[in-house]
Amino acid sequence: MSAALPNATSKSARPAATEHAPYYGKYTSLVPDGSIVETLRTQMAETAGLLAGVPAGKEEHRYAEGKWSVKEVVGHMADTERVFAYRLLRFSRGDETPLASFNENSYVPAGAFGARTLRSLAEEFRAVREATLRLLEGLDDRAMSRRGVAADNPVTVRALAWIIAGHERHHVAILRERYDA
Repeated sequence: MSAALPNATSKSARPAATEHAPYYGKYTSLVPDGSIVETLRTQMAETAGLLAGVPAGKEEHRYAEGKWSVKEVVGHMADTERVFAYRLLRFSRGDETPLASFNENSYVPAGAFGARTLRSLAEEFRAVREATLRLLEGLDDRAMSRRGVAADNPVTVRALAWIIAGHERHHVAILRERYDA
């Protein structure tokens, strides 16, 4: 399943709908056209600025009963990027081992993000993003077009990069709209 797609394209090519499960289209559609590496770099700076402006009294804010706090959203963003970047690494290296899904609703409580400061979580997210960027910068077109199976669905490395960017855009929009961040 890790064979490269024919006619591999650069890191600027939007993944086709056939490169990921339909569910992830909600994330990839949020990403602007252009270099995915530049998009991820720009997002890192924008998100850092957003999080730096969250007042201390809002770090534990939940916009509704049962929803995550601001700190938990940021911890979730870091965890999810790690999981997707790990998939990206494995598939880009030609690893054909199917990878399991993960349950973010189990990860968030286990992460104990409420015991940390928002600043430390933001710094962790930035470190995760920097690692993702270094990984992507080292991949050629062939690696970007490789496929693997994660959560019982085929996905390309390129799609994983766009999903990472779209996932962040999704949660940053929620932070702005529902948390007044």
